[in-house]
Amino acid sequence: MDARTIIGQLRDGQVPSPEALGWFAQGLATGVVTDAQAGAFAMAVLLNGLSDEGRVALTLGMRDSGDVLKWRVDGPVMDKHSTGGVGDCVSLILAPALAACGVYVPMISGRGLGHTGGTLDKLESIPGLATDVDSTRLQGLLNKVGCAIVSASGRVAPADKRLYAIRDVSATVESIDLITASILSKKLAAGLDGLILDVKVGSGAFMKTADEARNLARALVQTANGAGCSTAAFITDMNEPLAPNLGNAVEVATCMEILSGNRLAGPRLHDLTVALGGRIIALSGGSEGEGEEMIAEAIASGAAMDRFAQMVFEMGGPPDMDKDWRTHLPVAPVVRPVAAPDGGLVSGWDGQRLGLTVVELGGGRMVETDRVDPSVGITDVIPLGRRVERGDPIAWVHAKSDSDADRAVANILSSLTIGGADPDHPVVHERIDP
Repeated sequence: MDARTIIGQLRDGQVPSPEALGWFAQGLATGVVTDAQAGAFAMAVLLNGLSDEGRVALTLGMRDSGDVLKWRVDGPVMDKHSTGGVGDCVSLILAPALAACGVYVPMISGRGLGHTGGTLDKLESIPGLATDVDSTRLQGLLNKVGCAIVSASGRVAPADKRLYAIRDVSATVESIDLITASILSKKLAAGLDGLILDVKVGSGAFMKTADEARNLARALVQTANGAGCSTAAFITDMNEPLAPNLGNAVEVATCMEILSGNRLAGPRLHDLTVALGGRIIALSGGSEGEGEEMIAEAIASGAAMDRFAQMVFEMGGPPDMDKDWRTHLPVAPVVRPVAAPDGGLVSGWDGQRLGLTVVELGGGRMVETDRVDPSVGITDVIPLGRRVERGDPIAWVHAKSDSDADRAVANILSSLTIGGADPDHPVVHERIDP
């Protein structure tokens, strides 16, 4: 096989054989495929697409380009993946809740991307905690705690790492086929029995329309199941932040409140976590309704908190995160309210602008080498549908300087819409089943 023949087939609207696509994925990992060939391949896929069979073959080839993990546990190995949003810290609650219900969760997560926050950045706002864990240590964490949230090693899906970088500079990021293969090659390399996908749609998501989100969700579900992993998806709302706090330490604080039994600290966050957890338990052979009850009870009873605190300690964090978490999380030196400019109904938030405001405060990365300030962010973002009077606080800024706070206040006000109809944004829009 050779790269030129495969690229030529794609250029002419043909789908290469599964063997050819697998060979190309291996060539990406080994360097046999050049950067020019990788870019031509990505552009041909973007313009002409792959068949369902071709997408499965590319995904499996990219998965098999590196290590595929295997587990020695006595229960189902499951995971969740979100396409990214603002205030989305579901993983920090869901993983320990599932562990408390007998599900093993080796969650390989990422860092912030664009305007969306990264699970690893949030978790690492806890002092001492390290997410760089090798496969032997990860197996130990699963055996002892039942869950672990860690970074991917360089040996997981190296073909994806290579192709992702090429896509970024060749204007081919938007390909549904390549997005699907990228997401699933890493997730399936974790040796999962099942997977739930949380595909976000709305102003704070990468997918802005229902059709975009639906197309991606269907491609992901079809491909994952075609690759042998039992998978379903929810399309969920990102027209307002999922949690009221946006940033790293402040989102961890929200999760700690919920894990302490306070659902009202983030009702949409709590309810989506329960729904996703129930669907995961159903995928592993249980009942979805009973699964939701199990997840809700694990959170309310403190069982999920126990698992989270144990995970934190085993990964280098403080031993008393369940009891004294407020003393461990960093706090920004400048905290300032954002006053409503007018009275009326809060009818809209520009979620992407809110996310970028957190990045500009230092809570994310403008370039890959930037260091994240875990203390900064935005808290108490007022939910859609709430009525306010002029001067009421609609959010609070947490910044490292007064000048940063000034810019953030201006950005938040420009993200807000007051007036108009009462918005109806249920947290779950649609389900995509196998």
